[in-house]
Amino acid sequence: MTDDTNTPLPLHLGRHSALPASPDEAVLDYVPNPRAGTLFLVRFAAPEFTSLCPVTGQPDFAHLVIDYAPGETIVESKSLKLFLGSFRNHAGFHEDVTVGIGQRLFGEMQPRWLRIGGYWYPRGGIPIDVFWQSGPAPEGLWVPDQGVAPYRGRG
Repeated sequence: MTDDTNTPLPLHLGRHSALPASPDEAVLDYVPNPRAGTLFLVRFAAPEFTSLCPVTGQPDFAHLVIDYAPGETIVESKSLKLFLGSFRNHAGFHEDVTVGIGQRLFGEMQPRWLRIGGYWYPRGGIPIDVFWQSGPAPEGLWVPDQGVAPYRGRG
């Protein structure tokens, strides 16, 4: 579907969209950056992210934080929510899931810069934190701390 200027319209925005069965089936929508040429940071936090352990099939839980400096496009948030939700029944190691999300977003959206922090809750007594970024942050970009405290247990 397109508008009068032949610009593709988002697949999900303003429409009923079912949760994709897998990350491979999920379609991410990108729209023109309304402030193209301006250096700024966008942050998405997903504090209730879930996927499955590829060995046991048990659920794994994480707090994901995605920061990016847009280029010509921005990711449409509903499509991102559906993409992240599609991992609910996806089996993958923490490292593969976190880095894969970052690389897919970076490859498709082509932002000026992107980083992802995956703060995984403990299983077997060990929390795992996974970080990936596309390269050094652009000079002049304000990049705040991701704000996720280290895991402390009941302490």
